[in-house]
Amino acid sequence: MRLRRAGGFAFLLGAVGIVAVAPAAAQSVNKRLIEQLNFQLLYVAIPLTLFVEVILIYAVVRFRNNDDPLPTAEDPPLEITWTIATAIILLFVGVAAYTVLASPYITPEQPSDSSQAPGNATASGSGPVTVRGLAYQWGWQFSYPGTNVTTQSELVVPANTDIYIEMTSADVIHSLFVPRLGVKQDVFPRRTTIIHTRVFEPGTYRGYCTEFCGSGHALMRTTVRVLPEDEYRRWLRDNAGATNGTASNEPAPNATAANAPS
Repeated sequence: MRLRRAGGFAFLLGAVGIVAVAPAAAQSVNKRLIEQLNFQLLYVAIPLTLFVEVILIYAVVRFRNNDDPLPTAEDPPLEITWTIATAIILLFVGVAAYTVLASPYITPEQPSDSSQAPGNATASGSGPVTVRGLAYQWGWQFSYPGTNVTTQSELVVPANTDIYIEMTSADVIHSLFVPRLGVKQDVFPRRTTIIHTRVFEPGTYRGYCTEFCGSGHALMRTTVRVLPEDEYRRWLRDNAGATNGTASNEPAPNATAANAPS
């Protein structure tokens, strides 16, 4: 009776755990890929965890008063079985992880057509958008090739479009992390790293620096504003040559042309 109760409790706990972490709609391709991998692993890990816990509870209850325990008998078929089962599980985990890590959104490369920039993208919005980002102590600067628009601590991109952000640092190592978009990329001096994403939902998202970069690290935040395609094009036109607000042609503190992405 106790064993059945323990097994029932473990099953209920696992079911509640799966329901509690059920994924919400992902806001970007990156977030969707990461969540899919997490849940594939959870659906394997939770049953295995429950199986092991049920066996543990059974052993504790069944043999708790055994004053003359005997050594475990050898059972080669059982040992071969659990070795093969473990190999299959590890193979599944490896293949699932590799599929996500090999995605161009998680391990990005330069866009195949670098001429596709915000000012040059097709009228239909089908071409990718490239933004150049510069991290510095302690802020972010984003420029939009093909225009003279530069923003400070605000990244503006169109929704449902492939976005490439070419990042570099003016001083030390930084890291741009936008949790709700599943985006995280280290940013190095004298080197360009790429963020590749596609955001589904227009809205405002918060970004943070997650690499300790000095006394102002905690204040190094940015806003990611995702606009519908037509609003994004209008925003670019309206802010061309702007010298105030978040859109500016002024250089960021500590940022020099030599540090900008090439």
